[in-house]
Amino acid sequence: KDMPIYTASISPKGIELAAEIADGVIPVWMSPEKWSIFGDPLKAGFAKTGGKKSLENFDVAPFVTCVTGPDVEKCRMPVKASMALYIGGMGARSKNFYNDYAKRLGYPGEAAEIQNLFLGGKRNEAIAAIPDKLVDEVALVGPKERIVERLKAWKASPVKSMLIGTNSIEACRVLAEACA
Repeated sequence: KDMPIYTASISPKGIELAAEIADGVIPVWMSPEKWSIFGDPLKAGFAKTGGKKSLENFDVAPFVTCVTGPDVEKCRMPVKASMALYIGGMGARSKNFYNDYAKRLGYPGEAAEIQNLFLGGKRNEAIAAIPDKLVDEVALVGPKERIVERLKAWKASPVKSMLIGTNSIEACRVLAEACA
């Protein structure tokens, strides 16, 4: 009872189920400005608990990649490579939860193009098709000042926890200082 249980969910039904039975949910990516994608499914799941759960006792803890450096485009590249694999190549063409999620995030045409390129064997083109704006919404990339500025949107959102993915001590320092 004292160990919180999280699910990794991004579909509306998965988010709803997490809100009903878990202590939190871990989205693979998330845009703090697009909280509405989570709002209704969370409310539906909380409603099934008879008022026992709400955002007060439920954690939305997105995975957020952080890549620091002076060249923003270079910092975006590892995020784009990962997103191209998920949006373009995970699952069947007709059933890719990550592709569907990218569409809900506001990128329906781009998601279809990324999938077509990736499944057509054009991985580099699929990576290039990941919109900079999408990366900037869901990841923290670039110089310290840019990351600190972007953290403001996360702090203003209902998100209380972020699972930071980085291999950089500098990124950890930047985030620790910005969140102190």
